[in-house]
Amino acid sequence: MNILLISLLGCLVVALPSAGAQKVKWCVKSQNELMKCQYLATKAPELECHLKPSMTDCMSSIKVGDADAATADGEHSDANFNINDLKGKTSCHSSYQSPEGWNIPIGRMVAKGVITWDGPEDMPIEKAVSQFFSSSCIPGISKAQYPNLCQACQGDCSCSQNEKYYGDEGALLCLINGDAQVAFVCHNAIPENVRQNYQLLCMDGSRKSVEEYKDCYLAKEPARAVISRKDTDSDHIYKVLKQIPATDLFSSDTFGGKDLIFSDSAFELMELPKSTDSFLYLKEDYYKAMQGIKGIKALPKNKVEWCAIGHQEKTKCDNLPDSPMDCRMASSVDECIKKIMRREADAVAVDGGQVYIAGKCGLVPVMVEQSDEQKCTEGGEAASYYVVAVVRKGSGVTWNKLRGRKSCHTGLNRNAGWKVPDSAICGKTHDCTLYNFFSKGCAPGADPNTNMCELCKGSGKAVGDESKCKASSDEIYYGYDGAFRCLAETTGEVAFIKHTIVGDYTDGKGPGWAKDLKSDDFELICPESPDISVKHTEFATCSLAKVPAHAVITREDARTDVVNTLKAAQAKSNVLFKSENERNLLFTDTTKCLQENTKPLNEFLTSKYIDMIERSYTIAQGEPDLVKACTLDNCVVAT
Repeated sequence: MNILLISLLGCLVVALPSAGAQKVKWCVKSQNELMKCQYLATKAPELECHLKPSMTDCMSSIKVGDADAATADGEHSDANFNINDLKGKTSCHSSYQSPEGWNIPIGRMVAKGVITWDGPEDMPIEKAVSQFFSSSCIPGISKAQYPNLCQACQGDCSCSQNEKYYGDEGALLCLINGDAQVAFVCHNAIPENVRQNYQLLCMDGSRKSVEEYKDCYLAKEPARAVISRKDTDSDHIYKVLKQIPATDLFSSDTFGGKDLIFSDSAFELMELPKSTDSFLYLKEDYYKAMQGIKGIKALPKNKVEWCAIGHQEKTKCDNLPDSPMDCRMASSVDECIKKIMRREADAVAVDGGQVYIAGKCGLVPVMVEQSDEQKCTEGGEAASYYVVAVVRKGSGVTWNKLRGRKSCHTGLNRNAGWKVPDSAICGKTHDCTLYNFFSKGCAPGADPNTNMCELCKGSGKAVGDESKCKASSDEIYYGYDGAFRCLAETTGEVAFIKHTIVGDYTDGKGPGWAKDLKSDDFELICPESPDISVKHTEFATCSLAKVPAHAVITREDARTDVVNTLKAAQAKSNVLFKSENERNLLFTDTTKCLQENTKPLNEFLTSKYIDMIERSYTIAQGEPDLVKACTLDNCVVAT
């Protein structure tokens, strides 16, 4: 099997917790792998080798803690037919249960309905395939049980040199020799000098040349990855493996085999982003293929499923009149983005900084919060707001005296609370981050062990508060209202928020905690007036940036359902935009309506705003972990 040139390190198996250990107990599946593993252990003394008969046994061993890790695979002729006409044709596959030869093609065809299969309760998937193709060569499958799936083979139908048509090269040879009408292989198995003789069958029913494989493939096959329990110290595993020279890790000739433990074609290990789960690693097409081959079918939805962040949002969502949506709960915006990608939810409202992250994960903004009542009926300029830095009047805090102060932020990587002030403060300064610029702060979603969680209050419990510094309404200082409260209660000395918040939460208009606050007690500071503070109403001339309003994000295929559901919901009442204690639950409480957005992501955010975000990533903390996970290129193409 052709494998991507970089072997990747990550945690893809969630299992029961167990105590950590200094030894890395590696599970291997053959005597040849055991020999290589024992040799590698001479290079890294912490490595300990454990032999199991199969990958399934290795995974079971990892689950119960008897092992810590193992490597695992990610799980054409000129005739006149397409992908929908394969029934009754002859086929050749690299091998049984391989990604490119079995999992991807069979899984995708089951998911698309090309192969009719009602699931394992109906019959084994192998039987469904044997009834679909007239004859095949699928090395490794049971010749006794499914003889026609070995009928096209030229050998013993095994995954060995005893079968002429084993592997990508063998499957292609099977096609070339005329023993099959279609072959399932990785695109780079087809030699360049014969590519003009073959065509690819695309999932949309079309055919393309081999050179057009990027626009015509069944799925991208993930590279080999190291798997372990979620609680395992992956950093330690990575450090142990990095002690071993690449020439030893990625070579198997000495041990009488090929691709033992790691791919021989790999040249280095790369650690995966922490946010990477099985869906993000495998990518959607491959994930669908695996669901198809397991007989897992998507259940029909009666309603749009909204992603509520934390218990308070879930409660509001559940209690909306006439139940326009079903509600699913997540712990953070990042988790909502993952749920929407996995189709476990359909939509959530987020700020511009999070719209950018969602866009990198393939989601789109479809509706925008509008706080101007007149524009709800007349239309006009796209909704936006000013980001301001608010201080208490008479505090002596100015823009030039900001370093070392205590700060209040709406949340990590959020627009007003993080991205904009990060750009304004550190945008032109090397090695500057908000972490080292301020003495301490509250930025919900930050690492709990950093100074940016030190001022957070959680749910208000005295001890054992799991909500402290969580990026949800369970944290009192989360969001616009939370950052302003952090300042109002003198916990922090500056708050980075939306320009309307001071007016919305003072002079008797706010919730209980804000009932005695006066708007005149708060002022703005900005780079344009570095040595003074100005009235909170002067945001048009003293702000950090003007940015896009919060938007509803979803998958492109769910756009119509989400837009229609929200339009119908807001037409009935405005309870969508009302929250107990004005906590901006689900939507910002000052929202007057949601307006449909038809602009592409780049136009919606504007190039100026995107440049600001990307510049802050370059100079400050780097790309968010979820962006890294969503844009990870770890695949080769199976056709």
